[in-house]
Amino acid sequence: MWVFSLTKAGKSGKIIVLVKMGDFMFLSDKWEDYQLLDTEYGEKLERWGKYVLRRPDPQIVWGKGEHGPEWEKADARYYRSNTGGGHWEISKRLPESWTISYRNLTFGIKNMGFKHTGIFPEQATNWDWFSEIIRSSGRKDVNVLNLFAYTGGATMAAAEAGASVCHVDASKGMVAWAKENAVLSGLADRPIRFIVDDVKKFVAREIRRGRKYDGIIMDPPSYGRGPTGEVWKIEDELFPLIQMCMEILSDEPLFFLVNSYTTGLSGSVMKNIYKLTLEKTYGGTSEIDEVGLPVKKGGLVLPCGYSARWKR
Repeated sequence: MWVFSLTKAGKSGKIIVLVKMGDFMFLSDKWEDYQLLDTEYGEKLERWGKYVLRRPDPQIVWGKGEHGPEWEKADARYYRSNTGGGHWEISKRLPESWTISYRNLTFGIKNMGFKHTGIFPEQATNWDWFSEIIRSSGRKDVNVLNLFAYTGGATMAAAEAGASVCHVDASKGMVAWAKENAVLSGLADRPIRFIVDDVKKFVAREIRRGRKYDGIIMDPPSYGRGPTGEVWKIEDELFPLIQMCMEILSDEPLFFLVNSYTTGLSGSVMKNIYKLTLEKTYGGTSEIDEVGLPVKKGGLVLPCGYSARWKR
């Protein structure tokens, strides 16, 4: 975040604006098995364990010159199509799938459609944040709900921290992948419920059941469809969903986390939503900032959406 101060300069009466950079982003800088090696001309070069991938990224609008030789040695490269989508070009060195670890967690990785790999490494900073809240709460019965839970990075982090977790995603394949990650991370015997369902319908049923959660995590898409064709558009659906989730929060909730990659939904919008919901009902504090990954070459930081954090 940026800090501004105004100083009046003596007899001249001029106003001098002093600007300095304070804490910069929620930074995921504790990885060992993942590293963002370089960024240029709309692409990023990343190390995922032993393998190097080259993927497009719309945030990378800068360039420094011609790609170095390390770019041409990538084990796989994703090419975007002018008509939408794209395809991978994969070397014979790259296996169909492999694993990487973060702290005590292990995740399966593979080349998927739309340039994905199964994990968003920038989210590690959030895993650390809510894991510390869970551990330091002193409670033995923390219940966490993970909505739009994908392959379960946040689910595994919360379970490893000692919480009981309900993992909800509309994709049967993603939920199956999350179960595999639980096995890889040694968490198969932890209290994790894996649910394939439309998020809104599931939360509505939880309200009727009277079930309560101490922490809620959600990573909603900009646009999507549920398992039976339900349409999700974040500008229309996010605030009503958070209002619904307020009904299943416990009397003394610990945290609430919303991640967004939607450019039109700013951090200021999320701050207003939190003021009208969580802060109004429970007090507490909110932090909304970009999430970033440090770049090894050049000392840059790549912004990767933002997170809205609330804790009581």
